[in-house]
Amino acid sequence: MKIAVCIKQVPARDSQLKIASSGKWIEESDLTYEINEPDAYALEAALQLKEKNGGEVIAVCAGPQRAASTIREALAKGADRAIHIEEESVNADPLTGAHLLAAAIRSEDPDLVLTGLQSDDLGYGQTGVILAELLELPHATIIMEVDVTSGGIKVKRELENGWFQHVEMPLPALLTIQSGISKLRYATLMGIKKAKSKEVKRLAAAELAITPPAASVTLDRVYLPERTKRTQLFEGDPKQAAAQLVEKLKFEARVI
Repeated sequence: MKIAVCIKQVPARDSQLKIASSGKWIEESDLTYEINEPDAYALEAALQLKEKNGGEVIAVCAGPQRAASTIREALAKGADRAIHIEEESVNADPLTGAHLLAAAIRSEDPDLVLTGLQSDDLGYGQTGVILAELLELPHATIIMEVDVTSGGIKVKRELENGWFQHVEMPLPALLTIQSGISKLRYATLMGIKKAKSKEVKRLAAAELAITPPAASVTLDRVYLPERTKRTQLFEGDPKQAAAQLVEKLKFEARVI
């Protein structure tokens, strides 16, 4: 089974974010970067499928030159080879990014394409489903489990309120993977050594011979949320006040 996994490099989650002078994005000069966490779960799912069913895993990343460190991490964890689409402006629009990924993946003709559910930096949650449309593949989202069957694959989708959906799909197909479905592996010392000799195919966006459409999404302004404090007193007996508090925590604060 040949599996292509789309990965993205994003600012590390513990980074101190500052708004750039343009006001349209964050200041990137002092940031550290890491693999997008949902994509890390997609990579883990691909590696587990390879261990069960054989085949190869290809990591595909569209990003600037600094994304090479994220690609090396994927190779060190077990990906067999990688494709790096060197492009500086992939953050601008999911449609543009999906076109670049589709052009690189199409020639590989994989049995399965995996992506994370969304990116930690922009969170559009659109690249995977747009990519499926461009590749003309059946797709399913928010995947918790993947099992290979004689006729294709069977997947478990997460729905709302603890409900799940089981879907049988033909191959080839595309899946967007939910975070937290398994324990992420660390790159071993041997894996890090082997990664140095694994193939990384580098492509300039111009080499893909595509003309992406005009950007469908533009960022006009990025700003930090305002911090406000508000106190609310609940009236009534303790039972009524507790019920009101639970409702606020569940539907407004969304912490339970």
